[in-house]
Amino acid sequence: MLQSETDVSRTPNCRSQRSTSPFITVLTRRSAIGTKKKKKMQKKMEQAIVWPWKSHKWATFLAISMFAFLLRMLVSLHSYSGAAVPPKYGDYEAQRHWMEITVHTPVKQWYQNTTDNDLRYWGLDYPPLTAYQSFVHGIFLNAVEPAAVALHTSRGYENTSSKLLMRWTVLSSDILVFFPAVLVFVALYYCQHATQEQAWALAMILLQPALMLIDHGHFQYNCISLGLAVGAAAAVIMRQELMACILFSLSLNHKQMSTYYAPAFFAHLLGRCFQCRSPVVGVTRLGVMVLATFAVCWWPFLSSWQSVLQVLSRLAPLERGLYEDYVANFWCSTSLLVKWKQLFSIPMLARLAMGMTIGASLPSMVQQILAPSAEGFLFSMLNSSFAFYLFAFQVHEKSVLLPVLPATLLALNEPQVLQYIVPIAVMSMLPLLRRDGLIIPYFALLSLFFLLPAHPVYGPQGKPNKQKGGIVKSSALNLLPFCSISGAVVLHLIYLFLHPPARYPFLFEALITVYCFVHFLALAIYTNWRQWFQPVDRAEVSADKEE
Repeated sequence: MLQSETDVSRTPNCRSQRSTSPFITVLTRRSAIGTKKKKKMQKKMEQAIVWPWKSHKWATFLAISMFAFLLRMLVSLHSYSGAAVPPKYGDYEAQRHWMEITVHTPVKQWYQNTTDNDLRYWGLDYPPLTAYQSFVHGIFLNAVEPAAVALHTSRGYENTSSKLLMRWTVLSSDILVFFPAVLVFVALYYCQHATQEQAWALAMILLQPALMLIDHGHFQYNCISLGLAVGAAAAVIMRQELMACILFSLSLNHKQMSTYYAPAFFAHLLGRCFQCRSPVVGVTRLGVMVLATFAVCWWPFLSSWQSVLQVLSRLAPLERGLYEDYVANFWCSTSLLVKWKQLFSIPMLARLAMGMTIGASLPSMVQQILAPSAEGFLFSMLNSSFAFYLFAFQVHEKSVLLPVLPATLLALNEPQVLQYIVPIAVMSMLPLLRRDGLIIPYFALLSLFFLLPAHPVYGPQGKPNKQKGGIVKSSALNLLPFCSISGAVVLHLIYLFLHPPARYPFLFEALITVYCFVHFLALAIYTNWRQWFQPVDRAEVSADKEE
């Protein structure tokens, strides 16, 4: 009876009932002690959010952020997707065209095929928050250079001033959304780590080259959806579940690829609700918050079911096929031997991909439902995004940004995973980046990443930092990084300096795809195992039990 009473309440949203029973009196005293410890932990986390600005440490964080911003500016000086390649150009033109459409047409026509909005020419295919972002940026461009977003006449508009303005819209989005979210996350999640470790973790997140090359080279706004996802993760760590629901819903409403993280958020928050006295009430509160956030984002399109279905049809165009170009996932890599597109219809492939994705996501979901924790949640984000990237329907090269993000958030927990996944992820996009004319920033950022220290030199109280993670355990396994890098170097030399056989013109791209897929699959297996056998955070468990 005593044990069942102590375990009734485990989260800040759960409240215990008053009683005059002697047993409850003892429990109340113990709870008071636990509450003091919990408040002390919360105070530390609150101080962690503001400590960079109230101590000398702010200079370190500011220097890292400024250097990361400088790198982004330098990358933006290079080419971009579809530069001077008519008739449809590339992603740069798509983003510019969305600004043109949202500024000059009514909201209800943004996703409809009309005289002014030809959906065959880069029609909007992202959720409403992306459309609102395009509208805000379009107003800015229309005020400074109206010709850049003029209706009908601005297609392929690429003069120097407009390109500068477009680049600054991405840079400003990064500074306003992604950077603050990362700073808050590092201050919260690594609040008990030494300054050197915190600074290194911040550098690993802000300086990882994949996001810089895609957003500021290729040209996209992934920093917004990923920044919102990082903010939601920080809210989960703070045990602010309602805020986490709002931020993650906003991330989903900016880019549907944030669905890669949905199993992790769902499982973790459900596990937290099961720890409450009334799980139904907890689930209902979270569900209402999600629905309310979606309702606000979709409000202009809720006038009829036809409008809603029209938007949804743009978000999931099955006609695009199983995958795009050469993406290092299961379907593209195995298509060298199994011709999936010839054996199965598109609807059948979509169902098959869904089943495999759910199956690959289930282990990490079950672990978080049974034993939710901050570190386990981040591993679940990594594992669920791996499941989607490797097995989902309609995956493209840039989707690799989704598993890379949680791997960088876990930098101090798993530095070896970080050192593996970042170079391989960037390499998996080599054909795309070469086509965009981004080979110079590609090698420059990769070289910089390898020059950064592998892990902090010092830990707490200035003591030498111990090896973390679980991959490198023996001298034999120490050969794995060397073999992996050697293979990557050979493939780079072959791809850049040799010509493929005339019979197989895309042989080298296929080799890169398979090589990266093998690495991703091995990492996914390891990180799933790591999530189930993660070290228990005694402080977190103790605080939950004593509350």
